[in-house]
Order: sequence, then structure tokens, then C-alpha cells
Amino acid sequence: MKNSWFSLMKSIARVLFILILFQGCKTEYPKPNFIFFLVDDLGYSDVGCFGSDYYETPNIDRLADEGMKFTSAYAGSTICSPTRASILTGKYAGRLHITAPIPIISYKRQASEGKITPLKDPDYVMNLPLEEVTIAEALKPAGYATASIGKWHVCDEPEYFPEYQGFDINVAGDGHGATKNYFYPYYNRWRMTEGYPWLEWNTLPDGVPGEYLTDRLTVEAVRFIEENKERPFFLYFAHYAVHTPVQAKDSLIQKYMNQPGDTLKGHIHPEYAAMIESVDQSMGALLRKLEDLDLADNTIIIFTSDNGGHRQWTTNYPFRGHKGNFYEGGIRVPLIIKWPGVTTAGSVSDFPVISNDYYPTMLEMADLPLKPEQHLDGLSLLPLIKNESELNREALYWHYPHYTSLCGVVRYHDWKLIEFLGDGRLELYDLKNDIEEKNDLAEVNPEMAEKLQQMLAGWRESVNAQMPEANPDYVKK
Repeated sequence: MKNSWFSLMKSIARVLFILILFQGCKTEYPKPNFIFFLVDDLGYSDVGCFGSDYYETPNIDRLADEGMKFTSAYAGSTICSPTRASILTGKYAGRLHITAPIPIISYKRQASEGKITPLKDPDYVMNLPLEEVTIAEALKPAGYATASIGKWHVCDEPEYFPEYQGFDINVAGDGHGATKNYFYPYYNRWRMTEGYPWLEWNTLPDGVPGEYLTDRLTVEAVRFIEENKERPFFLYFAHYAVHTPVQAKDSLIQKYMNQPGDTLKGHIHPEYAAMIESVDQSMGALLRKLEDLDLADNTIIIFTSDNGGHRQWTTNYPFRGHKGNFYEGGIRVPLIIKWPGVTTAGSVSDFPVISNDYYPTMLEMADLPLKPEQHLDGLSLLPLIKNESELNREALYWHYPHYTSLCGVVRYHDWKLIEFLGDGRLELYDLKNDIEEKNDLAEVNPEMAEKLQQMLAGWRESVNAQMPEANPDYVKK
């Protein structure tokens, strides 16, 4: 009996010793992997989980079923380059002065066509400055492998390609905003604009005839995941699809030609539907690879678009507008975030968020210090993702001092003001009761219109946003 009691006490002492030994030891959990899956020109309802009954996107829909869907997510601009710069830096495009697609200068284009406009474009930045600390550069000190695969389009010169902005690997990313052909050979040569040299798309290794670009980029993304399965990784996967030219695989085109489109939502083009399904297949390939490598439970996936869909190919239902303008259809985009073990499956947030927010969100997800001096205009989305609270922000802003949009925008709670910089005209909408922006309330509620206009002017001053200038060559007729 005595020996039994002694043995029991020894066992208890051993357990207590182990507990004391480990009490002061901090358990190191592996950093989460990140896949930022960015689609080009994908409209708000161009996937099933956001309302399409025509496009088939089972893999993206699955992501929404397992994660959180954001129904008031906004792109940083209505076009590509400014939004991408905001994602990478956590700053408003107006602060960065990257406010137009690179390197299209609309005033010069119009002047070359013999059109003299009352205002001329202000200068804008055509290379994302190397001084900016991108999200890739912020993650690297924590041991992250980083890759930019696909469209880059935040620079005009090779010295600003992804490999100089914190990415270990750059596949197919350069100054181009689109591919000339979705089937290999994708580019031969491509002239950007008047006065620019002929440039080659030289960041994508040779392919084989008939190879489809969306599939090829997916192969490269899967390879990166395989090669970095033993360490945390950040994959910035920016598809060229579904940007024009609208080209797809024949088998998928035929599939959609054999089924009715959705005329109410403007989802009626088989070629465009086929492109979307190829993007969904790309998502499926990544999800399968993560599962095969037992990485799915430690990989955060962010899925979104850089702006609204092209008016020729979709309608951005249920919203008014399209890529290139600042009605909801031009800037409200689908967003899904899946954080295994954190996001509630099938959850939905309707709180307004914007491209600037992804940078601090990923840092906090990785349990890394925030960089408020860098992501000046972004807020971490964790309070929304964890269903804890709303964000401490009452307004979102946009700035486009170029033709043809030439406007500034503010969303304040459920109110939205568009100020047209050419003639000073204001449009005011109550998004809570008028999501289609049919009823301009600027004259009905001039007090709110004036308040938002003052907010917009104050914001522009605070970020030193560049403004269009009077054109000395313009003569009023």
C-alpha cells in the first residue's frame, strides 16, 4: 500500500514538473499561408454565390459556403492599376497618385484625336514606388515565401516588376494590362501607346501551342504551393481573365451555348461564361492541391475582383454602372474570405470594406505587427471576420481626376455622393433604399449633399490628391 502511494506521488510529481517546465515555453504555431485570388473585371454577380444562375462556379461557391461573403466590398477604383496599387500598399489610389490605368493618359489620347477638353489630366504616378513597403515585403521577415503569378500592371518600367517589390517569384507579371491572346503564343509584341517602345511579354516561360493562359497560370501557382509546402507562403494570384479579349476553350463555350442565359441579369454570353468557369476550375485546382498536401486547414484564401465587369459582357446586376464609372456596378465587387477555424461557414457581412483593408488584415491574421505608417488607409477586417464588431470607419473615398469619369466619390454610411469635377455637378444616393441608384437626391437633400461634398474636399486635401488643371488650349465654342 505504501509503495502504491509512493508511486502515485512520483507520477503526480512528474506531471507537475512537466507542466512547470512547459509553462514558460511559448508554443510556436505555424504562420498561416495566404492565397490572394484576384480576378480581372469580374462583375459583382458573375459567380453563383453572388447571384448568377447561368455561370457555373462550384469551387468559388464552395469557398463562400465555408467562409465569409462580403456583400458591400469595394474595389479601390473602377479600373485596374489603382485598385491593385491599393491592395499592395494599403493606401488609397488618390494618396498614391496612381489614379488611372498605366500607362493610358486620356488627355494625351484625346488631344491626339483632335479633342481639346476644358480640363487636362494631372500627372500621375506610373510606377509603384520602390519606397512603398508592399504586403509581400511586410510578410517576408516572418519567413514567408512570396510569389506574384499573373497580372501586375502597377508599373511602366521593368525596374518596378514584382521581383523588386518583395516577391521571390514573378510569373507573367509586367506593365501590360491584358494579354493579346489567351491561347499560346499569348504575346508576340504589343505596343502600349504612342511614344512607348515595343515591349515583349517576357516574364512567362514559353508554352506550347494551344495552351490556355488561365490553365497555365494555375499550373505555375500549384507548382509554387508544392515547392513551398514546408514554409509559410503568400501567393498573389492575379488572373488576366476575365479581361478582354473574351476567348475561351471550345468545349466550355459549347456547353453554355446549349443552355439558356439569364437575360434579366445580363448573363447571356457563352464565351464569357466559359472564361469564368475556367477561373473557377483554377480555384478548384488550388483547393485540391491544398487538401492533398494537408495545407487546407492552415491556408487563408481571399477571393475578389479589381473592379466591376465590362459593360459589353455583363451587367453587374443588381447595380447600375460598369467598369469605368463610379456607380455601384463599377466599384462594388464580390469578396469571399475563408480562414479555416475562424470564419463561420456561410456567414455574410454587409459592412462596407475596400481594397486598402487587405494589407492590415493579412498582417493581423499572421499575428504580425501592423504597419500603420504604411497601410494608412486600411483597417483590419478581423472584427468583421470574427463577428465581434463593426469597423471604426464611417466613410470610404475614391478619386479619379481623369477623363472620362472625372469625379470624386464618398460613401458615408448608406449615403453616396458623386462629385463630377468637370462641371461641379453632384449626385446623391441613398443606397439603403435605392441600390440601383435611380433617384438622385442632391436637390431633395442639399444639406447632406453639401456635408458629403465638404467631407470629400477635406479628404482630398488630407491625402494631397492631384486635381485636373484648366487647359490653356481649350476655347469655349
